Amino acid sequence: MTHAVSAARTSYPTAAYPAPAYPAAAHPAANPAVHPAVHPAAHPAARPAAHLSAAAPVVALPTRTLHAVPDYTEVADIVLEDDGLRLDLSGRTATVDDRVLQLTYLEFGLLAHLLGNPRRVFTRRQLMDAVWGYPDSGEGRTVDVHVARLRRKVGGRHKRRLSTVHRVGYKYLPSV
Repeated sequence: MTHAVSAARTSYPTAAYPAPAYPAAAHPAANPAVHPAVHPAAHPAARPAAHLSAAAPVVALPTRTLHAVPDYTEVADIVLEDDGLRLDLSGRTATVDDRVLQLTYLEFGLLAHLLGNPRRVFTRRQLMDAVWGYPDSGEGRTVDVHVARLRRKVGGRHKRRLSTVHRVGYKYLPSV
């Protein structure tokens, strides 16, 4: 009785996988040239799961990394200035007319990228790649939202310097 129970546990139910009706020439036993996938024994449920192991290696998925402004901590006092707007790259501080701006990591990186390349037009995709570290997914609103936040934070005469080039992207217009 015990032997019959253990045999029943290792066998696979045949009612769940009825045998297909083969023409005589297409039956796998009659014609070895027939692909084994047409045979019921080739069905994944008909094989034991010995190939699956708890010790199988775990593959790490790639993660996004931010590549905003390069690490300037080892370089002495790199400062970008324009008409009262001052970015200290080594100290990661931004001020407008001696008023300290509370910028996020990405806002600081975006402002530093635009201020460091005045008058140069950047597409949204270029900005995503340079500041965020990966290309734009096609939505394009991420850069727009960050530029709008930057404009609110710098305020006054400086918000007009973060110029929109319609259907292209953004640029920083320095004072004359």
